[in-house]
Amino acid sequence: MGLPGSDGRDLLQRRDDVRQANFLELFVDLVLVFALSGVVNRVVRDATAEEPLIQWRSLAYLLVLSLPLIWLWITTAQITSWFDPGRRKVQWVVLASAFGLLVMASSLPHAFTGKGWSFVLPYAILLCVRPLILLPSVRGHALRDLYARSLPWCAVGATIWVAGALVSGDARASLWAIAVTVDIVAAQLRWPVLGRARPPVSAWAMDSGHHLPERYQQLLMIALGETVLAVGLTFTDLANTAATSAALVVAYLSTVLLWRIYFYRSGQVLAEAVAAAGDRLAAGRATGIAHVVMVIGIVTTAVGYEIVLKHPTGRPEPVWLAVILGGPALFLYGRIRLERIVFDRLSIRRVVAIATLTTAAVPLHRAPPLAAAATAAFVLLGVAVADARHATGRPPEKPSPPH
Repeated sequence: MGLPGSDGRDLLQRRDDVRQANFLELFVDLVLVFALSGVVNRVVRDATAEEPLIQWRSLAYLLVLSLPLIWLWITTAQITSWFDPGRRKVQWVVLASAFGLLVMASSLPHAFTGKGWSFVLPYAILLCVRPLILLPSVRGHALRDLYARSLPWCAVGATIWVAGALVSGDARASLWAIAVTVDIVAAQLRWPVLGRARPPVSAWAMDSGHHLPERYQQLLMIALGETVLAVGLTFTDLANTAATSAALVVAYLSTVLLWRIYFYRSGQVLAEAVAAAGDRLAAGRATGIAHVVMVIGIVTTAVGYEIVLKHPTGRPEPVWLAVILGGPALFLYGRIRLERIVFDRLSIRRVVAIATLTTAAVPLHRAPPLAAAATAAFVLLGVAVADARHATGRPPEKPSPPH
């Protein structure tokens, strides 16, 4: 399965010349598609409930359930960026991570009503044990300090996760929200330790070259793929009416537009921009956060699509309007952050689009959900057309990141 080799320093490989994900990484991506689909199904169930409190609570559940899955994927991508995925130890770590994602995803329907251990234990064990397994392979490398610093923070986060599993309902969701915030913020700060300088490498692994930026591109494709999967499965179970058919068309076109807006042009030249950045650690952190925001926006948009497919006509609930319009707006906000990283500028077109989506919520609160989805699609189309007009007659724009 893997190449022969010791568990020593030859396990560590700088991958400046490696750009494409290998088959093992693509296997993890397949599991994440299933996991995000489970999040969408879980959130839609509460968002379409009769009680307004349960509906609004579903938005918090979306964050609490999706962020650990995304973070586990990001930390796995970090491992395959720094370490040789041809080694058996790395392969077993990656396969264990994929299995952990699978177990977590299977627990999503009852994450807040059951015991919750199937969601907590794989996540906490993987975050805390993987650094211990890899530490012997990074002697004399800055990663050793980074991984060593992560262990006490992992213990703190795991304690809060386990405490959440011991309670239920809103108390569990609150504790888990604190736990995932600790995990991500501590990593953003390179797991600070009092009295010690921060290591010269980032928890977001951008110092390893082109591999992780291109994995982030694939993360966006995973989220978009989950959206297509969710829409297709939902449409299959519905009666084929003019309204549901129109909703399917709007959902598909909107997904295509999200793809187009991401890759033009910042997403397309992301790797080159990170390589040219004056502060690659800062660029790595900013890139990671921008993609997390965009993926959450896409997942929220997928929730909106499912609601529109199931309830295309009639007066929408306020929460439905929030996800139908808020999902694309959140994606555009993440895309604005990416524009700043790649071209060091503010994307006015996307700012205007967010303002338009926000303003449109007022007249659309009495319109059917399909009208709100069509409006969001029209706004996204306006951004894509403006991008195309900006590029007409000009050579492809080169990245100009902050220095």
